[in-house]
Amino acid sequence: MDKELKGTILALATALVSGISVVSNKYFIVDIDTKVFTAIRSIAIGFAFVLMILFSKKKIVVKKLDWKALAVIGIIGGGLAFMLFFSGLKLTTAGRAGFLHKTLPLYVTLLAVIFLKEKVSRGQLKALLVMLGGLFIMSLSSLTLSLALGDLLVIAATVLWAVENVIAKKSIKAGSSSLIVSASRMLIGGLFLLAALMLLGDLNALLSLSATQMRNIIISTVLLFLYVLFYYWSLQYINVSKAASLLLLAPVITLIASMIFLSEQPPLLQYCGSALILAGSLFLIKAKGLEEHPI
Repeated sequence: MDKELKGTILALATALVSGISVVSNKYFIVDIDTKVFTAIRSIAIGFAFVLMILFSKKKIVVKKLDWKALAVIGIIGGGLAFMLFFSGLKLTTAGRAGFLHKTLPLYVTLLAVIFLKEKVSRGQLKALLVMLGGLFIMSLSSLTLSLALGDLLVIAATVLWAVENVIAKKSIKAGSSSLIVSASRMLIGGLFLLAALMLLGDLNALLSLSATQMRNIIISTVLLFLYVLFYYWSLQYINVSKAASLLLLAPVITLIASMIFLSEQPPLLQYCGSALILAGSLFLIKAKGLEEHPI
């Protein structure tokens, strides 16, 4: 299969998992501290990736790995960004936080052009702006002109995730496999969150989980595992700017899934915004995001 096509399909699979996850959370709501929840999932997924690496036929030269970059990916992407995001989420609405988080491709594209020297065509840039315009229309009901502290924390988290995306892409280009990057992101990030929770004395919720909560955590963990697997795998074949931009399809998938499984009837603006996102995605899928020497 063509590498460009393979990377694009993996990025689209990531958006599909992301969109479905939002709907599944309405069925499987885990009523424990979100930071504890995230730490548990991250550590479990991190170990799952470690097992995949150990059973992989590909030999890994440990000395050649950029451990500093992998540690930064885990700490800022898997740990600090989550803490900022959940802290901001407590101070703002879910709709505003969701919109601000979905502006991630804009920061990723800017950083990728500056630090990775990625070539972003006018067509790709226009497609991204059309999709962001669609996202804005979909989120109009939850937006205001003012930015509160919670919004700023969410923006800070989103920028950190963009930085992590660019470092991850650079690490993959340098020779680290997507499995190694994924394992570092989740395991180091989870351990960072766990250490922070221990210092804050917020681990009580971990010791009193019910069977239902454990079941819900497992379901959510599987979905997040697939998200991380598909996304970082896609970075082996296409530019991070294109991969991140395709994630903007997630709100449309959530809309469709909500209509099918939850019998929800979204307002007209949701349809208009979705149409723009779909139109932009068609142009984006055709855009070339292939690296000169993909790993």
